[in-house]
Amino acid sequence: MKRILLVNGPNLAALGERQPEIYGAATLTDIEAAVTRRGAALGAEVHCVQSNHEGALVDALEAERETADGCIINPGGLSHTSVVLADALRAFGKPVIEVHLSNIFAREAYRRVSLCAEAAVAVISGLGAHGYTVALESLVTMLEGRSIRENAT
Repeated sequence: MKRILLVNGPNLAALGERQPEIYGAATLTDIEAAVTRRGAALGAEVHCVQSNHEGALVDALEAERETADGCIINPGGLSHTSVVLADALRAFGKPVIEVHLSNIFAREAYRRVSLCAEAAVAVISGLGAHGYTVALESLVTMLEGRSIRENAT
């Protein structure tokens, strides 16, 4: 069974309440439950972590380095500012997919650059909560050695 680390950064525990017109109505609990259910159907165990603290996210990545097969991360605002988190993602040494609920490329100029994206194999942006499931399915496909491009229609 594959083990997937699902990491959510600052302010994401407030999903469903915080700016639902941008981030949607789904709560973080809803998202984690959906990803965990889909993971089970795909033969993957999902371990969920959320913190508002950069160091705690780095600690989680370090703690899972030997046990997780891949990572899905929504770094929140740390995407645009954290060299430390980007370095931790590189040190994690397994495939990482970055997810954003909103389309960061259609928002303020400072949100259009993600330092963490440089450490990821893919970025999914603007699909709302569904983006997490897309990330999980894509990551499992990669970990099974199948090409994402071969599965496209």
